[in-house]
This record gives sequence, structure tokens and C-alpha cells, in this order.
Amino acid sequence: MEQRPLGRIGLQVPVIGMGTWRTFDTTEDRGVLVEAAVSAGITLFDSSPMYGRAESVLAAALRGRRERVQVATKIWAESTDEGRRQAESALRLFGHVDIYQVHNLANWKAHLMLLEGLRDSGQVSVVGATHYQASAFPELMEVMRTGRIAMIQIPYNPLAQQAARSVLPLAEELGLGVLVLSPLQGGIMQARPKPDDLRSLGVRTWPEAVLKWIASDPRVSCVLTATHLESHARENAEAGNPPWFDPEQRALVERIARGR
Repeated sequence: MEQRPLGRIGLQVPVIGMGTWRTFDTTEDRGVLVEAAVSAGITLFDSSPMYGRAESVLAAALRGRRERVQVATKIWAESTDEGRRQAESALRLFGHVDIYQVHNLANWKAHLMLLEGLRDSGQVSVVGATHYQASAFPELMEVMRTGRIAMIQIPYNPLAQQAARSVLPLAEELGLGVLVLSPLQGGIMQARPKPDDLRSLGVRTWPEAVLKWIASDPRVSCVLTATHLESHARENAEAGNPPWFDPEQRALVERIARGR
């Protein structure tokens, strides 16, 4: 799988990663799933205290594998004290956090100070911020312009291109890394591509086409997918292999997504 720089910083990340929303909020062991993902080249895992048990389930699944992967997680708290407790918990679970983000910009001014301190002490590698709503993009862009973060996490797919008009150009200008969340959400899976369309795109499935459409944008560092099936993890990983879609192929994916 292709590795890309997370913006201008030196950290390299796989172009396809794994999210843990819903799929890791469980009492089940996710070790087999994680091993299948890692074996397929998916070596970045993103979590959050917002996702219920996900952080602790991911940490358990990473035992014996932690040195082979990168962990991204988030502070999701309105109070500074709760944010500190979340950070202490994450550091106990993972030992080190490769990418630490302020989730949905909650109390971002205070939490950025906490994360900057953890980065300066070597407990965190990269500090960033996220939001899942396009209506919050102006505030996210404000944070981007502060120079205090090195990456962002946003929604982006053929049916959700608001980020392409403002956020992605600014990320490119500032040299920020970009993680894409929930790529297969927002009705995108309702599309029904023809077999000839998939063949012309050089993919086997519609999810692979969508993931590759996103990954074909060079401003994107990593696309985060979520699944509880090892087979889907391996299939998702296929989208991280070039060749990338050219403009005509990307336009075809957009037409399919919109039902032509």
C-alpha cells in the first residue's frame, strides 16, 4: 500500500487506514480483524473516547502489534479536566499517541494547549483537529490558520465535496495532512454501478471505487474506513494501491454516485 506524508511533517501514513466508530464499541476481541488489516497494509487506526469502548478494545487488539502500527485518537470533552483525564487514559492504553486530535473542535483552545504540551514532551507526535459537519468548516479553517495544528480530519467523498471548495485548498496551502472520515456514509452506498463501469475503473467493488476516488486526490493523506469483517478490511486495502484515478475516472465515479 502507498504511504504518504502527513502534510509537511515527516510522519508517513498509509493511504487507507481504519476507523473504530461503532465497530470497536464492543466486548468482542478485535485482534483477528486488526491482524488482517495490518497484514493488508492498513497500519493507521483512528479512535476516540466518543466511540464508547473503542479505545480500550483497540488497545487490547494491538497487544503484540503496537510497534507495527500508528494510533490516532482524540480529545472529546467540554472541560479541561475531562480532556486531561482522556489524555491520561489514552497514553496508558497506547503508550504513545502518534496523532492526537481535538474532536469536533470541542473546547479547542484549551485542549490544543494540552496536546501541544504532550507533543513537546514527546508523548504525542502530531497534533490536529477534526469536524464532521461542513457548517463547522469556517471555524476549522480558523484553527488551521493559527499554525498550531499539523493535520485535520474531515468528511469527503463524491457526494460530500464541500471540503474541496475551501478546506482542502487551505490544507494544501498550509501544508497540513488530511485524514478523511466516514468515506462510505451519506448515501454513497446506494449507487448501483454497472459491471462495465467497475472494469473501466480497474476496481472490483463500488466501495473500492469510492475509496480510490478519495485517495486519488493528492491532498488527502489517508482515508479511514470502518468494518468488523476481515474480508472487508482486505478489500478496503486494495483501494490504497495505485494507479490512481485520472480526472475522467473521477468524473465517472461522481456520475455513478449521483445516479447519472
